[in-house]
Order: sequence, then structure tokens, then C-alpha cells
Amino acid sequence: MPESVLREVQDEMLCYPGAGASIMEISHRDKLFVDVLHDAESTIRELLNVSDDYSVMFMQGGATLQFSAIPANLLRGSGKRAQYMLTGSWGKKAVKEAKKEGDVDVLFDAAESNYDHIPSASDLACPDDAAYMYYCSNETIQGVQFPTEPNCPDSVPLVSDASSDFLCRPLPIEKYGLLYACAQKNAGPAGVSVVIMRKDLLDKADPNIPGYLHFKNHHDNDSEWNTPPTFAIYVLGKVARWLRDDMGGLEKMESINREKSQQLYSVIDSSNGFYRGHAQTDCRSLMNVTFNLPSDELTAKFIAEAAELKLAALKGHRSVGGIRASIYNAMPREGVNALASFMNDFASKNS
Repeated sequence: MPESVLREVQDEMLCYPGAGASIMEISHRDKLFVDVLHDAESTIRELLNVSDDYSVMFMQGGATLQFSAIPANLLRGSGKRAQYMLTGSWGKKAVKEAKKEGDVDVLFDAAESNYDHIPSASDLACPDDAAYMYYCSNETIQGVQFPTEPNCPDSVPLVSDASSDFLCRPLPIEKYGLLYACAQKNAGPAGVSVVIMRKDLLDKADPNIPGYLHFKNHHDNDSEWNTPPTFAIYVLGKVARWLRDDMGGLEKMESINREKSQQLYSVIDSSNGFYRGHAQTDCRSLMNVTFNLPSDELTAKFIAEAAELKLAALKGHRSVGGIRASIYNAMPREGVNALASFMNDFASKNS
């Protein structure tokens, strides 16, 4: 998270202004917290230009809950089929849960290439009567990101798991039926998810689904159908304001993110094959730069020597191996500069 946000939270930890208590101690029904919640919502609406045709809800349970909630609301009892694109590990988890609620078609699956690419327009043939079309916009493990929204029939709600690239760039929200993101990558601490849903879809759900899964309950109760994660929402609101006020909005944030990621991809591309990127070049992630070295021994050496320079959390997921550099919004340029310098030095000494 941004250092300035962490320091502001630190300053207010014991006593939230006007409360005489910590934000973690006051009731979620207290006007002070309700104002915090409304401010977080309004700032997100402003950043993403979310119209009144959409509900913005704060929920618990992370992306994992949404894997079940979305098909429960939009697929169960619909008589339709949901269409899923699998471009990485998170899409696989989502489709597994969706199949428990109804009929699911895998519209695209990049498993044979270990999820190194996204579908082309010719790969997608979504029927006009589908319940919805689902994709994960950024796969953290594989480092694969959709640069734009996939083609989706106007009659079909487009649904996106945007957990790991939420607020990293502007989005045409009007193209979506539902977009959700757990906060802990780009928007705040773990514990809260943002769900942006077109209001006309709120009444689609079977009324007998479990109450917490029913999006309309959260919309109708202003995200307070049960006790919300107050502290996480409070911090999320501060991160949103940091993006708006300090960073200048999402267009500026996207420009910075492109510069940071390109700096690392340039090192990879100029290494004469010493570093090999996992994702194909047309879908490289702005958030998660994934690459491999010539051997497992060199990978281990890279991680160990990087750690000596306080370059941490670089080990890739076991399903992909290699290196993963996560450079979310709050990662300063200095961190990327340090990693790029180390990569160049390591390659020159070990090629």
C-alpha cells in the first residue's frame, strides 16, 4: 500500500477524527463510519466513472466467495449456460465453483500452453443467450493480462474478476454486467471486496440462494446487510483518494504502471534469452512480471542474491516456477529501478 496512506492510518489508529475512538471501535451504524463508507464508494465511482445504473457494494469473502456468488445469482435456475474463459489459475478456480450452480461452457482454455496467452477474437464464440461471459482480467500467477475487454454480445452480461488489476487503469464500466475485485492487491488490505454490478441484474437471482450470496441484499442495505469489514473499507477509501488526489487519477496511474512494467520487460527482451518471459508479448501483465532463468539453480541463486539487496517476494508460483515481480500501484519506481539494475548485473555475471 502507499506509504503516505499507511502513515495516515497510523496517525489515526488510536483516535479517528471526531470519534474519540479508533475506527475499529466505532459501530458500523455510526454516522462517522457510514460517512467513511459513502466516501469510499463515491471516490471509486469518480475514479472509474461509474454511473447510477450500477451498484457499488462492499463485501467480505474475497474473490473465492464471488466464485460462488456470481453463478448463484446469475446462473442458478436461469435455464441458460455460463461461458468461462480460462487464462490462468484463478479462472480455473472460478469455473469449478460455477459448475456447482448450473451448466457451464469453457469458451477458451489456454492450459496446453501453461496459460501464456489470451484468446483472439476468433477464439470466442459466445452464444447470444448465455447467462454471462466470465474472465479474469489479470492472472497473477502466470502474469497474463487482457489489454482490453474481450468481445461479448450486447445481450450477455460481461463479468470480470479484476482483483489484481483493479484501479491500475481506467475501465469502460458500461461494458460490464458485473466487475469485482478483492482489495488486497491494489486497493487496500485483505478483508473487503468491491462488487460493481448493473442494477438491472440484481433481481435475476433465485430468491432461495443463501442470503449473504444475494447481491440484492447488499445493495438494498447499503453494504450493511451484516457488519461490514469497517477497517478494510476505511483504508480502501484512503487508497482511492490517494489515487485521485496524489496520483492524478487512473490515466496517470496507468501511464506510471506501463513505464514500470516496460522497464522490466526491456531487461528481459534484451537479455539474449537469459531471461524468458512466461506470457506472450501481447498480453504481458502491468502488475505481475513473470519470467524464467536457464536453470533451477540460477533461479535459486537469483532469489538469494536479490534478498541480500532487500528485493523480496520474487519466487514464482510452483505451477510456473521462475520469478514473479509484482509491481502493483503502490510499488515505487525506486523499487523497479533496483530490480532492473540487479537483473542486468545478474545476467552479465551468469550468462
